[in-house]
Amino acid sequence: MSAPDTALAAPTPTSTRPRWRFIDSLRGFAVFGILLVNAVDITRLGMARVMEGGAPVDDPVLDALYLTVQTRFVPIFVFLFGMSLWIVLDGARARSSRPVLVLVRRLVALSVIGGLLMLAYPGNVLIEYGVVGLLMLPVVAFAPRWVTLAGGAVLTIVAYAMFGGGLPSVPGLILLGAGTTAYGLPKALESSGRAVGIVFAAAAVLTVPALGWQLSTPGGDPRFSTAGSVAGLVMAVLYTTGLALLWRTPARRVVAAVFEPLGRMALTNYVGAAIVVALAALVVDFGHMTSAAPVVIMSVALIAVQSVLSRLWLRHFVYGPVEWLWRTATWLRPATTHRRVATTEQS
Repeated sequence: MSAPDTALAAPTPTSTRPRWRFIDSLRGFAVFGILLVNAVDITRLGMARVMEGGAPVDDPVLDALYLTVQTRFVPIFVFLFGMSLWIVLDGARARSSRPVLVLVRRLVALSVIGGLLMLAYPGNVLIEYGVVGLLMLPVVAFAPRWVTLAGGAVLTIVAYAMFGGGLPSVPGLILLGAGTTAYGLPKALESSGRAVGIVFAAAAVLTVPALGWQLSTPGGDPRFSTAGSVAGLVMAVLYTTGLALLWRTPARRVVAAVFEPLGRMALTNYVGAAIVVALAALVVDFGHMTSAAPVVIMSVALIAVQSVLSRLWLRHFVYGPVEWLWRTATWLRPATTHRRVATTEQS
């Protein structure tokens, strides 16, 4: 898999810190991509047929997912998780005499949520994010920001060069997310200046040889090859900066309308989607299917419903239901629920 805020940090109603709407939208975009990744795993698409000795079937839909989705969205989500780690820690420093303890509770709570979700989706990475986040927390909390950024860059390079990405890349990507946030990346992405355009152009150029490398390796899930993982990382940068550039155009309204509600309730939507897909797998024989098309259609329909429901929910409530539980566990007191109350508190 791949999970959520995972990034999922939400400022308090009383905070004067800006809410980065693009980051929320990027998180929502990642929720969609992660669902496409997870749905194939949760449904065990085609696995029953293979276990019974069925010959492999060429599926252009699955091949398309391998080139556009697999390994592309997980780096975005891990990076966003690192961003949220810095943002929440920064907020905790202003509100608590023990900000690190606040983050410890937050990460432990995330691990507990992930443990419960194991009942529906054993492959979810919430426990992984919580544990690795705890290990990286001392660096984020106490090291100079340049050390966090440099350490993240080095660990990420080593992870992809030596291990082909995967779990070993999580610590570096978390530190990269936290370090770049400390240097103002959310504002840079929100305003999409020249630097973002340059990075997008570089990623676009590198995508061509990266995809060529992936296609030249034995076919299959790119998560199990260095070439596929590297191509995924390059395209993750391409997707992130490309969406940031769209944010500066009239397309921003569409991007925000579809993805921002998903991003603001990313943890709820991640958990909810995993449960819905797991339930669907109990009544639909995905294991004998020879095409990923039904899974893609189901995922698109589910994300559309979640986008609408999230928007309706956020009209009345400050946080999604799982976010509320997470925040309550983080601060050891019930979080604000109704938006009217939040408005009153802010004033």
